[in-house]
Amino acid sequence: MSKQSLNIAILTVSDTRTVETDTSGLFLKEAASAEGHQVVFHEIVKDNQDTIREQVKSWMADSKVQVILLTGGTGFSPRDMTPEAIEPLFERSIPGFGELFRMISYEEIGTSTIQSRALAGIANHTLIFALPGSTGACRTAWTKILKEQLDSTHRPCNFAGLLKS
Repeated sequence: MSKQSLNIAILTVSDTRTVETDTSGLFLKEAASAEGHQVVFHEIVKDNQDTIREQVKSWMADSKVQVILLTGGTGFSPRDMTPEAIEPLFERSIPGFGELFRMISYEEIGTSTIQSRALAGIANHTLIFALPGSTGACRTAWTKILKEQLDSTHRPCNFAGLLKS
């Protein structure tokens, strides 16, 4: 069985990052590309609930987007609105993603992982993952969870088969 290339959209949520300083988005773009996936969009938006939700809804409706990776806005500062923006869009949540991310992250940053509201869900046959904004957290999520779960050849199961083609 040959590995399926997925179409991925990356959304950096930040009031301060620019194309030049978006190290987390750039890491995700390079990591996904290195695994043979196609990054079809890479955008930066301000940490605003309506703006985040509208961008994600637009990509969910786009037939070529199969996976949306968001980075940023998952903490507890008053401006961190990513979970509030995307969770109402989920047809099904993937609670195990946030649980597993925090478990793995605990080994790296200890109890500070409790401040992460990383989450995931599925809507319109599109996978949506919200990751913290740090490059280290994105690396952890990609290398220890997403790389395998977005690999159509990973056994015993993966998410690739659930996506729109």
